[in-house]
Amino acid sequence: MASVHESMFFNPMMANGVVHANIFGIKDWVTPHKISILVLLHEMATSKEQGTPEVETRRLHMNKLNLPLLQGPDMTLVQLLKTIGECCPKLANAVSTRVKLMAEGELKDMENFFYSLQNVFSGTEPAVHKTSVIGLFLRHMILAYNKLSFSQVYKLYTALQQYYQSYEKMSSRTAEREDTDMELTSLDLEGKMEKEELEFPTRDEEVVDRGPLSQKQAEYFLAQQASLLKNNENKALSPAALQKELNNLLKFNPDFSEAHYLSYLNSLRVQDYFSAMHSLLHYFDRLILTGSDSKSSGEDGFGRSLRYAALNLAALNCRFGHHEQAQFALQEAIRIAQESSDHVCLQHCLSWLYILEQMKGSDNAILVEHSVKKAGQLGLPYLASLGIQSLVQQRTFSGRSANKLMDAMKDSDMLHWKHGLSELIDVSIAQKTAIWKMYGQSTMALQQTQLLLYMHSLESVNMDIHQNNTEAMAVVLCHLAELHAEQGYYSAASEILKHLKDRFPPHSQHAKLWMLFDQNIQFNRAMSDGKYHIADSLVPGIAALNGPEGLYRKALVLKAQNQITESYRLLQKLLVHCQKKKSTEMLIKILILEAELFWRSSCHAVAVPLLLKALALSREYHLEYLTSEAILHLAFSQLLLGIPEQALHVLHMAIEPILANGTVLDRGRAMLLLAKCQVASAASCPTQEKAEAFESAVENLNEAKVYFEKADCNERIREVLYLQARLFNTLGKTKERNKCAMMFRQLHQELPTYGVPLLS
Repeated sequence: MASVHESMFFNPMMANGVVHANIFGIKDWVTPHKISILVLLHEMATSKEQGTPEVETRRLHMNKLNLPLLQGPDMTLVQLLKTIGECCPKLANAVSTRVKLMAEGELKDMENFFYSLQNVFSGTEPAVHKTSVIGLFLRHMILAYNKLSFSQVYKLYTALQQYYQSYEKMSSRTAEREDTDMELTSLDLEGKMEKEELEFPTRDEEVVDRGPLSQKQAEYFLAQQASLLKNNENKALSPAALQKELNNLLKFNPDFSEAHYLSYLNSLRVQDYFSAMHSLLHYFDRLILTGSDSKSSGEDGFGRSLRYAALNLAALNCRFGHHEQAQFALQEAIRIAQESSDHVCLQHCLSWLYILEQMKGSDNAILVEHSVKKAGQLGLPYLASLGIQSLVQQRTFSGRSANKLMDAMKDSDMLHWKHGLSELIDVSIAQKTAIWKMYGQSTMALQQTQLLLYMHSLESVNMDIHQNNTEAMAVVLCHLAELHAEQGYYSAASEILKHLKDRFPPHSQHAKLWMLFDQNIQFNRAMSDGKYHIADSLVPGIAALNGPEGLYRKALVLKAQNQITESYRLLQKLLVHCQKKKSTEMLIKILILEAELFWRSSCHAVAVPLLLKALALSREYHLEYLTSEAILHLAFSQLLLGIPEQALHVLHMAIEPILANGTVLDRGRAMLLLAKCQVASAASCPTQEKAEAFESAVENLNEAKVYFEKADCNERIREVLYLQARLFNTLGKTKERNKCAMMFRQLHQELPTYGVPLLS
């Protein structure tokens, strides 16, 4: 329809041979789509006058569609009738009939229709008021039609005929497809045709080359897409489709600054640095040239554009890791803001200065504290809350206790609810979830995830979409999937991840979150099931999303495959990185894994200092779950060193937190270790006490077996069955011994062995 538009509009960018860059001087014009909208409004007004049934229901349904239809971009008649038919099928039929009569009739039928539109304003109680949204639209269309010459009216009528003919072609193709589907279902054919072969391209797949949009259409389109990108990116146009629409919009009006900014946001979705930089610079150039900023901001508008342009440029470079360029742009923004005494811009600059310093590896908390105080004085609750949450995050990694962190979060929550900052409420809950998960309190983390999922957002946006597709929601859902997987509910975790994939497609900016969690869950399950080749194949994907995590997982696989030297070499490389980045959590995990490598090398005494160091670090940074992990490993080292009584005493210090907040695999390992310690410590006891200890060990092994079955850890189940068979043999229970021995043999034949003794 592009050629029809250009000929019908007599090239809106040119008047009297002079090209005008801004086509929005023309407020509106008549198109075949808008004629269909006029028919719809006329039918609604006529129905109201005649008092036909279901009028109120029709009007109630159409109120939600008025603005999208009046200000949205042109659509085909098929799409329009489908949209109307979902609310009012009778009204859709009436519109189709009226458009058909005009398209198949004569030119005077269209002329009479526009003449009859003026009747809706007549009478003591007109059907449509002139000052209403619908009334203004009708008056604009009537005025635009009256300004057309005869040749232009004829071109409009020809375009209307083509508009309806394309609708008939699409309807006939749909009918043929339905007939084909009926034939396929009635006949019993061996080679069934795939459904995709019968489907015709949808609107998203078709190449639609629109003409110029009117001002209201362009503004509505940009506002709708920007809102969707912020709150529900999955329902926005795909990056390629949105860029095509923006290019079409900018082709007719290259100075439309808002379109350049939306193009900048769209480029960020696909991490296209060059296009994002290009669009951002064009946005501020056009904003300054058109003078729109100075109109809204007084005489300071020009300088305001410059300083915020530099600030946005710094943020863009921070996002792509260009620290030096970001530093220069930020210094420029600070200089201009200081000259203009713009304290709000200076606060934004201070926040980004902290982020830049944090990305460089130096956490300067003084900057954030100053930012929070100044934001409170200037009445900027949004920046003050972000500053508080940044402080909480920084102090979490520096080893503050959970109660102090939650007290600080309470202050930010008061700001959120007082000022209705619903977006930051979600961020606060997501951050609490991550903090509790880091500290090893899985129950509290689960509670926070449920709180956010059940909480409705305070700010509703266009098309009944709430703020539920933000980064906070992605973080919470990822943690929820991980919590389910840790308890052995892999099918539930898979459903949550599937929902995440639908909600955050791979091209969206938050997709990396669920990708990393998905890879980690698959890795942990493969390791539990002894499928090390599958786990090894997942390592490159994890490393691509998180380099240190990928190295750690690779070391785990090498340890499981008894490649001790290679695993130790990787851990030493990772240890240097963690000490440089001050990643305490990963450092503790490395120390524990190194201790396990020394067990494999029969250097049990060397593992103890590493575990004591890990225990001291975890207690210093209040990482309770890692503290319990270190204690479990320390107890096992003592068991290997021949002091089971001391191991049993140490084990009781850590088993309660493990059973309360641990994964099913860790629970099973704890109960298995408890049984081993009981058996080893009862070796020198009298016969009666030894028998009681063995009976207690068998019960603990049964519980461990249940946990390992939930985690699909067949290798550990094999070890449990071996120990149970030995214990039943000692207790003289032949039937139970034979049963455990038979189950052990079945698993032993299925699983590979790596030369590791089952019992030390």
